Amino acid sequence: MTRSLDDFKAVQRLIAEGLTDYGISRLTGIPRPTVHDWRHKPPPSLTRPEAASPCGTLHEFSDLPAHAYAYLLGLYLGDGCIARDRRSWRLRIACDTSYPAIIDRCRQAIDAVMPQQRAAVVKRKENCAEVNQYSKHWPCLFPQHGPGRKHHRRISLEPWQQAIVDREPEEFVLGLIHSDGCRVVANDRGVRSVRYHFSNRSEDIIGLFTGALDALGIPWRRSNAYTVSIYRKAATARLDEFIGPKEPRVWTSSSDRKIARYR
Repeated sequence: MTRSLDDFKAVQRLIAEGLTDYGISRLTGIPRPTVHDWRHKPPPSLTRPEAASPCGTLHEFSDLPAHAYAYLLGLYLGDGCIARDRRSWRLRIACDTSYPAIIDRCRQAIDAVMPQQRAAVVKRKENCAEVNQYSKHWPCLFPQHGPGRKHHRRISLEPWQQAIVDREPEEFVLGLIHSDGCRVVANDRGVRSVRYHFSNRSEDIIGLFTGALDALGIPWRRSNAYTVSIYRKAATARLDEFIGPKEPRVWTSSSDRKIARYR
């Protein structure tokens, strides 16, 4: 039998009051072995009739792989969307086919966040591929989902998302740059100059990007209403540490972060 989130919370309250497993079972009608298990470890999934989340499931967001989720969150805020598909939801990330290693990294990140199944890569246009995966949980994992374009609605992070971004700001910035950013090499009067740019029409998403840069101690400036630029030599060198000028390569762990989108 599937137990509800309300059942679990009621048991936790009685545990806090000092009741025994037998006493809790007698009061709630929940079997004593279930009460015993809940006393020591929450179940991985609980349904809620009132659907506190879109899928009606209690999620343990702290169990998400932080490095993969932070990167995927950056990609989603830039070039991602979630669409209803019959009884499920489909997460779609649009990628440039010129950068196959980024497509592969996107797929790996999705698979790490949702390991029960594998993401698919579908070529949509000559220079565009879509990495997608179906799950009823995507609106829970990306609560920024909503009708209309992102820059037409408020975009803010849930506390649990902000905690992950605070743990992995480099991965979050990397995801945003891989989606809506670029690294360019300029020639200023014969002097080679590296610059990074990030463009988005959502002021909220720009604020999330610059907030992560601030956390990393990287200075930035607004070039125009929709673009953030990083020019200073020390700042671009810091970004090169985890974005970098080299050809993209496949990412295998949280420490393997020197993946670049642009030569």
